[in-house]
Amino acid sequence: MTDLAAVAARFGAALRSEGVAVGADRSARFAQAITVVAPSSASELYRCALATLISDPAEIPLLDRVFAAVFEGLVDPAEFRGDPGNFGDTPSHAPNAALGTLNVPNAAFGYSSAPNAALGEHDVEVPTVGSAAESLGSRDFGALDAEELALLAEVMRRFTIATPLRRSRRFRAAPGGREVDLRQTLRRARRSGAEPVLLSRRTPRRKPRKLVVLCDISGSMQAHARAMLQLLYCASGGARAEVFTFATRLTRLTRVLATRPADALRLAGEFAPDWSGGTRIGAALREFLDVHGTRGMARGAVVVIISDGWETGDPAGLGEQMARLARLAHRVIWVNPRTASARYQPLVGGMAAALPYCDQVVSAHRLDALGPLLDAVAGRKPPRT
Repeated sequence: MTDLAAVAARFGAALRSEGVAVGADRSARFAQAITVVAPSSASELYRCALATLISDPAEIPLLDRVFAAVFEGLVDPAEFRGDPGNFGDTPSHAPNAALGTLNVPNAAFGYSSAPNAALGEHDVEVPTVGSAAESLGSRDFGALDAEELALLAEVMRRFTIATPLRRSRRFRAAPGGREVDLRQTLRRARRSGAEPVLLSRRTPRRKPRKLVVLCDISGSMQAHARAMLQLLYCASGGARAEVFTFATRLTRLTRVLATRPADALRLAGEFAPDWSGGTRIGAALREFLDVHGTRGMARGAVVVIISDGWETGDPAGLGEQMARLARLAHRVIWVNPRTASARYQPLVGGMAAALPYCDQVVSAHRLDALGPLLDAVAGRKPPRT
């Protein structure tokens, strides 16, 4: 399987060989555009290339030729014709035997069985996101192996974690705003002899609430914890989360998860030495609140706790810390994969003590069960059943 960054780099090298000024920065933007847009057809992929790699309209024919050569077998020239969304009615692909009249597969990239000279001697093998979502959608995260978790990452890049908006202390200009912007009004009055003919108005800016995640990495949660941490990294186009792990101790992983995806989970394991250890949820919450939460990190934030609720400490202590957290946070969401079972009852001491202080409890135990978690984080009400 060829890495997306490597494909983008080789595609940029192929364009440079044709005389297009494509550097490493443009190749990186092209790869990032694919990650953000998640193109489902060759035309969408072409637009990603057009928007990030081309700076001169005269270079468009070169892009057309190299795009057709690199992604041979994936492009239907007729797909672009008459498309009102095209820039300047481009591209002008000429029919050729290599392209034929094949339909574009429903994927950003499909499988190419023939070696491609433009990319080197290796096949371009990026599995379709749709097929991966279909095959892994109903699989419990606890049953996935390392290869399936890596494939799951590509699917999770299509998710976006968004938190509710809140009023900030900054303002923006708004004609219909309730407040008069006195400073801007006086500045405009200079043009009319110091007479405030027009009143400038403003309204408070709104920004997303903070997202704080506390993830249980004890032995009973190991597989689900990896999947959840992977989701947090891959869905980074949304809210930037403060991430902590806990088992027998609390570890902050925010900076670790900001590294490359290939290293994030490995480094997380190194930075959290209690991975697969016991569980002391109450002690971890107390440390979080004493060191970080009461200093502002948890105030008005959406706090997500990922744990099955197995507490080796005193459940009463966990209840006290959950009460403290509930007074600070905007919402407290508990992710417990065991709640997916219809026979589940919160009889375990830790879960029973925490439940009264949770705004919502979701399972998020598999790919097709992540919707309730994303809705809960965003503040959307669950559908009526």
